[in-house]
Amino acid sequence: MKLSIDPGRKLGHINPELQGHFSEHLGRCIYEGLYVGENNKDIPHVNGMRVDVVEALKQIHIPVLRWPGGCFADEYHWKDGIGPKETRKKMINTHWGGVVEDNSFGTHEFMELCRQLGCKTYVNGNVGSGTVQEMSEWVEYMTFEGVSPMADLRKANGHEAPWTVDYFGVGNENWGCGGNMTAEYYANLYRRYQTYVRNYDPKKPIQKICCGSDGYDMEWPDKVMKICFQSQEQFHGFMDGISLHYYTLPGDWTVKGSATEFDEKDWYRTLAKTLKMEDRIKINEAIMDKHDKNNKVGLIIDEWGSWYDVEPGTNPGFLYQQNTVRDALIAGLNLNLFNKHCRRVKMANIAQLVNVLQAVILTDGDKMIKTPTYHVFDMYKYHQDAELVQSSIDTETIGVEDQWKIPFVQESVSLGKDGKLHITLCNTSADKDAPVEASFADTVVKSVTGEIVGGEIHEHNTFDTPDCVVKKNFDQFKVEDASHVSITLPHSSVVHLAVEI
Repeated sequence: MKLSIDPGRKLGHINPELQGHFSEHLGRCIYEGLYVGENNKDIPHVNGMRVDVVEALKQIHIPVLRWPGGCFADEYHWKDGIGPKETRKKMINTHWGGVVEDNSFGTHEFMELCRQLGCKTYVNGNVGSGTVQEMSEWVEYMTFEGVSPMADLRKANGHEAPWTVDYFGVGNENWGCGGNMTAEYYANLYRRYQTYVRNYDPKKPIQKICCGSDGYDMEWPDKVMKICFQSQEQFHGFMDGISLHYYTLPGDWTVKGSATEFDEKDWYRTLAKTLKMEDRIKINEAIMDKHDKNNKVGLIIDEWGSWYDVEPGTNPGFLYQQNTVRDALIAGLNLNLFNKHCRRVKMANIAQLVNVLQAVILTDGDKMIKTPTYHVFDMYKYHQDAELVQSSIDTETIGVEDQWKIPFVQESVSLGKDGKLHITLCNTSADKDAPVEASFADTVVKSVTGEIVGGEIHEHNTFDTPDCVVKKNFDQFKVEDASHVSITLPHSSVVHLAVEI
């Protein structure tokens, strides 16, 4: 297979936010996973946030965190989560497990978590069951510096200075759990609600995210863009981004399949379904190009990842699943696609951060493990804030059925802030290594270093064996001459090469 790279052809900028994350009040993501409470004596924390988890997330340079949902966002009333903990309202989390939500993690705690992580904030507002006033007051509470009822309330609750809200989602999945709305109805609500997402600090404008497609209904984004984007420049911008949600399911929504028990057919079918992400991106790009010819609105893929049946013996509403080498490939394939479509894709948030769906971290009491997906993010962080460069690979297709044929090898390449070329490659074969001959146009290769995440397809990390699948040094390559490198990619692996030029 031949990999052609032209470092001189820059195709777009890769926002760090393409490697963003999502945290919802769901299962053990927030409580136990990220937040253990300010009075916890058993697990090291800073202001209630787990030290081990925060340090691990800082290692992968987490760029942005979305909160509080998800479906939870459209039943979340932010005033229930401020003030003294003992007086905060308790509620039933009707979407996820029917458990009591005590609101001990609210706006102040989220902002403190993002402060510790050093990441941008993405707050999702309540359109489904909330009011315009409620949303407007939340933005005022978080971002207004002067004298006002909400700014005064924030100060009374212990935070004198306003925070920065980088992104604000006006509703979530409003075609479904966010209100079962029609596209026309939501679009007009969006125009109304976003009006009151005020930019109190013009130097720190809030990027407003509109609810887009579920990945299947493509009439929704077309209708929403038509209603919301028209005359946008005249009204100083109704939207900065429109969302897309797409999950990888080996089966269907009824029987999704096991996270750890699967055969070779399941392996290829799952990876083929992952690569359907590109079809969804292209369709959305075409719709957006029709309405937004100047490329002002970003495609925000703020929910993606694998979705399996929950682990046996766990609460079905907690969506706790294991994470294997298969998930490492799912992560690598998606991140490569996001890089290649960075003209429109401006953010992507994997679901979810800890203990839910395709988590990068799993916890059990005071124990923590990093999943194979975590280690892929650790390799791909070099693409953050880099320039996408032209690359293509002449590869065959493989698989067990014609319906689920996939490329043997998939790639993306960027020129990083460190001046190096960063090549990320996925070998999708369950059992065959891939020989790749890389050529570099008008470039002198000085040196190459590599790292890899991979193994047998079912391998995963447990609390007894936390280092079964980790990032390792990779040296199965040879610099043939100044512009050619031969590489052997092990089966079922994701590889990162840093090329000094």
